[in-house]
Amino acid sequence: MIHAQSVFRGPAFRGMLAIGAWMALCTVAQAVSPLSTRGNQVLVGGEPGSVAGASLFWSNSGWGQERFYNAQAVAWLKADWKAGLVRAAMGVDAAGGYLADATNRQRVVTVVEAAIANDMYVIIDWHSHHAERHRDQAVAFFQDMARTYGRHDNVIYEIYNEPLEVSWHDTLKPYAEAVIAAIRAIDPDNLIVVGTPHWSQDVDVAAADPITGYANIAYSLHFYAGTHGQPLRDKAQAALDKGLPLFVTEWGAVNADGDGAVAERETAAWIAFLKAHRISAANWSISDKAEGAAALVPGARATGGWSAAELTASGARARAIVRDWSDAHESHGPTRRWRTSAIAAGPAPSIARDGR
Repeated sequence: MIHAQSVFRGPAFRGMLAIGAWMALCTVAQAVSPLSTRGNQVLVGGEPGSVAGASLFWSNSGWGQERFYNAQAVAWLKADWKAGLVRAAMGVDAAGGYLADATNRQRVVTVVEAAIANDMYVIIDWHSHHAERHRDQAVAFFQDMARTYGRHDNVIYEIYNEPLEVSWHDTLKPYAEAVIAAIRAIDPDNLIVVGTPHWSQDVDVAAADPITGYANIAYSLHFYAGTHGQPLRDKAQAALDKGLPLFVTEWGAVNADGDGAVAERETAAWIAFLKAHRISAANWSISDKAEGAAALVPGARATGGWSAAELTASGARARAIVRDWSDAHESHGPTRRWRTSAIAAGPAPSIARDGR
């Protein structure tokens, strides 16, 4: 007979402890379904689906909107807006951005960890109009994010917010391939979203010359309903017809300059288009800036708990859309799975906006 005391002191038990510790280090419980691409679809847990939420404003120090980068605001978006997605729009090269003030990284970290805690997807957005000028810094930043958070299915890497009038083939695609390669060397499978020319509108141009050699790549489409209508939806449809998976990492119900009233008819047309094609979307923006696109009135609380009186017309419309989305984050998730640490074996084969 083996006494319990001898088991708990013996080599067998120490071996079990070692195995348990190793498993704890190499695995993590996932509370959202992984995102992947197949054809022109971004799949949720391997099935057609989409998710909706909101984007924070630029994170830049001194701009006044960085105060919304807190865990309470993210939790409120989940609880009250029923958001399945939040976007951390980290300013890069504008005044007060990451290149000048590294505290922007901590703001992103706060949002990412709050999203993970609330079972939400989170877009880590390199929020720049000139990212090709800072490719090395982008590579280093996304390597950092991949090492830190690549094991979480919650994380989506948006490697370029809104390119301007630059060549897709000669400038944007080479930039994207360099950043993607750096991420995939660490994180083999989390979704990466690539910016497209002309403020992330020319998705048809990218569709004619897509990135190959890597799995789980989607392309960003941005629209503002007061400015962009059926012609941009036609470009999106052309990209879809060529097999390009799209992700609307930023949209507004107002004009492309961020101001103006809610364009009700075009907003409804856009949301119908997104739902019909199961395209995920994040509304611009959780801020109290004095402009039409801001979800909150000036002086609104930074930590959520927003009453109807603290929402702008745009904010109220966005909240209603997100609450009524009822797609991936309810129908297909969140589900819990176990996954090993994200250490890549290498690349896998893959089958006008005016500026904000």
